[in-house]
Amino acid sequence: MADVMTMEAIHATADRLNIDLSALDFDSIHLPPSEDFGIASDDDDLKGEESLEFEEGFGNIIVVDNLPVVAKEKFEKLEGVVRKIYSQIGIIKEDGLWMPVDPDTQKTLGYCFIEYNTPQEAELAKEKTNGYKLDRSHIFAVNMFDDIEKFMKVPEEWAPPEAKPYTPGENLQKWLTDEKARDQFVIHAGSDTEVLWNDARQSKPELVYKKTYWTESFVQWSPLGTYLATVHRQGAAVWGGATAFNRLMRYPHPQVKLIDFSPGERFLVTYSSHEPSNPRDTHRVVINIFDVRTGKVMRDFKGSADEFAVGGTGGVSGVSWPVFRWGGGKEDKYFARIGKNVVSVYETETFTLIDKKSMKVENVVDFSWSPTDPILALFVPELGGGNQPARVSLVQIPSKEELRQKNLFSVSDCKMYWQSNGDYLAVKVDRYTKTKKSTYTGFELFRIKERDIPIEVLELENKNDKIIAFAWEPKGHRFAVIHGEHPKPDVSFYSMRSATNTGRVSKLATIKGKQANALFWSPTGRFIILAGLKTLNGQLEFYNVDELETMAQAEHFMATDVEWDPTGRYVVTAVTSVHEMENGFNVWSFNGKLLYRILKDHFFQFLWRPRPQSFLTAEKEEEIAKNLKKYSKKYEAEDQDVSMLLSEQDREKRKMVKEEWARWVNEWKRLHEEDKLERQKLRDGEVSDEEEEYEAKEVEIEELLNVSEEVITVD
Repeated sequence: MADVMTMEAIHATADRLNIDLSALDFDSIHLPPSEDFGIASDDDDLKGEESLEFEEGFGNIIVVDNLPVVAKEKFEKLEGVVRKIYSQIGIIKEDGLWMPVDPDTQKTLGYCFIEYNTPQEAELAKEKTNGYKLDRSHIFAVNMFDDIEKFMKVPEEWAPPEAKPYTPGENLQKWLTDEKARDQFVIHAGSDTEVLWNDARQSKPELVYKKTYWTESFVQWSPLGTYLATVHRQGAAVWGGATAFNRLMRYPHPQVKLIDFSPGERFLVTYSSHEPSNPRDTHRVVINIFDVRTGKVMRDFKGSADEFAVGGTGGVSGVSWPVFRWGGGKEDKYFARIGKNVVSVYETETFTLIDKKSMKVENVVDFSWSPTDPILALFVPELGGGNQPARVSLVQIPSKEELRQKNLFSVSDCKMYWQSNGDYLAVKVDRYTKTKKSTYTGFELFRIKERDIPIEVLELENKNDKIIAFAWEPKGHRFAVIHGEHPKPDVSFYSMRSATNTGRVSKLATIKGKQANALFWSPTGRFIILAGLKTLNGQLEFYNVDELETMAQAEHFMATDVEWDPTGRYVVTAVTSVHEMENGFNVWSFNGKLLYRILKDHFFQFLWRPRPQSFLTAEKEEEIAKNLKKYSKKYEAEDQDVSMLLSEQDREKRKMVKEEWARWVNEWKRLHEEDKLERQKLRDGEVSDEEEEYEAKEVEIEELLNVSEEVITVD
């Protein structure tokens, strides 16, 4: 509603501006039509964009009932207790806590109203404190203010609810039913974001959806491929659909910088950091955990960057990301963060700490979850100059029972690698030599699924070799290690099984002198790419670990990324905008054949769309593998049809090019014939165009260009 001024205020303003209102003819003033009175708004460019949705009503106010009824002298104390409880959940507005008082008795009425900044904070406060036990006689009953109004409107007599017709939602997994069994990927280049099919048969991608300014920083698939997330100044959003990408949900979080999905896609974690007003203070961090489907804030965490800076592999403003790491497989039951001398494990049923307290682990610096089971691996470094050894511990959640512990001596650094099925844990341990002047590396290999979790020690033949990269075979028992010195280290392959004993690690092979600094296993195992990225100029070797042989060698100059598709059939190498030249990506077959190449200026991202786990049983997959020839006949016939179609298209293309060439030649022959008389005239009547019939003679011609006369005076 527009502001209304009284006549007294108008006269006062006129006097201050030295305006004589009596001299003004108000009837002669004609305002232009329309709401803006013809004055263009600076926000006109935003009219085409979708307007923001604002909450209406009193959604940010809660009513807390069953408070103690106290006299005036205890009013301030009660208000302080209530404020302390509820200010831990969110920011209470100024004058946002109101406790009504009985005018006759001057005692409180046993309830209060609390107004938060946002409806999300109010919802969270209701969830966390409804049923809160202040003392034996006072258990809080918390409701939203809007709900109170609804309760007041409940009719006296019950009436059956109106049955609404069922409207099925979109099938968000429709893309998995593609008849050509293709995979999708998303690319982000310049201001455009595109989702495409990888149509390797046609040797080109097929566009699914394209949008300009779809995101303000980056895009991210959810772990099972159901959603595509975009990031904006106001928050994050997820998109999906059967035939197009519609916005499914928004997650308000101003200045969000990073996002992370839980493995089962139930929750979305958003992160922002804000510069402090005092330069000596650290950044303030805000982390929200949303329910993906409802958009509801399930829990938020706020604090300084220092509180979230322990552990992790990288982030912004000194904060490690992800701050919270998810465990317990795809059920999304637990998440945890590391703090100073503690590991805090939360369960998602109530979003509170397990047993209402963190695990105390003195000097813990790193932890990681098993990908499939609620098991934590913890690393604690050496203390007291080696008097207290470093250790790796395996802890079962939620019981917090220690399953296994290994003490490690003379440790410089430690890094943990889980195998994708959670069957094995490799701990890479850098140890000091006796002189403490250098280090060497070995591996502690935990067999998680075996009785008592046996541990093996693996050391390289040359203990002084530097470990450049390590990678487990997905769903397998093998691993690869790049070791040695640049620019041509060695690559070794090991198995957690041996020919005679499945419980012993064995070396399969070492290939010498490879230009590689990264390892990329196929998602189905067996094949691996030995890649020399960035400083090694994109050297690629496609290797078959079953046969221990190289399938192909190639190069993608200046390649920065390698991404296998979820099925292991295709792999992409990309040059992102960290380099200014040759931005784009190449699509290869699993055995190293280049299928097609796409160049894109300002190329930022390439991401394959993840696939959910197959619903086929292990027995069914084994049966398909045994009868693959029978199943493959259909697809071989389709491939042959596509090949014939492509061949026919190529023939048509060659025919068109040949016809175009013939037309061009005939046109020049026609022009040549039209100029015949002119050529004959230039040759003094000679008719023939054949050069052999003429004799070339050199004729010198002198031509007077200029004559000048100058008088020279001689003294």
